[in-house]
Amino acid sequence: MRAGLSDKRFFSCPCGFLFAALLHQSVNEPKEPKVTTEPRINDRIRTPQIRLIGYTGEQVGVVDIDTALKMADEVGLDLVEIAPEANPPVCKIMDFGKYKYEVAQKAREARQNQTHIVVKEVRLTPKIENHDYETKRTQVEKFLKGGDKVKVTMKFRGREQTRPELGYKLLQRLAEDTAAVGFVEFAPKQEGRNMTMVLGPTKKKTEAVAEAKAARKAKADAAVQTMDGA
Repeated sequence: MRAGLSDKRFFSCPCGFLFAALLHQSVNEPKEPKVTTEPRINDRIRTPQIRLIGYTGEQVGVVDIDTALKMADEVGLDLVEIAPEANPPVCKIMDFGKYKYEVAQKAREARQNQTHIVVKEVRLTPKIENHDYETKRTQVEKFLKGGDKVKVTMKFRGREQTRPELGYKLLQRLAEDTAAVGFVEFAPKQEGRNMTMVLGPTKKKTEAVAEAKAARKAKADAAVQTMDGA
């Protein structure tokens, strides 16, 4: 018959005694308070005096916490602590629900407008055909216009490794051909069978994204005008 937690034989053995001790410790262990980043509001503000800002933005001055809570209650709004590190803390009468919504909206917009610079990679060979080179150059220009960096990798195969200057000249040519939209951030460097060069965009990522959005909007507006004219 299996011994349960209420069975004395279970606790008489060393393993049972250790289990009971751990169980007792976990049950009686004090819970850590939850850390919140939200400002204190209304009755949660414990400071006897605060510097108050009215709901219309006027500076009321230093008042007792009870007076401030009463003023907030009279207009049906909340008392929100906006500068707890100040002496005395600064509080404002406001609609806390609306305030939280506006903060969340701003955070969402900031995430949407956040841009990340991506490093694209384009690979070449010293004996690349001219039309293939033009295709690669167009690709590099597109990445640079989009505000991204481009890592250009020159791959040497077989005997091509004995003529690294051919690859170096081709990379220089590419840098010159794309100089209008990019610049050499890292000069060509030999690494084993490869030679790499990094090109950076002349425009910032944010500017490139803004221009692309404006171009798409202008195109959409032009299409609408064409439809209206028809």
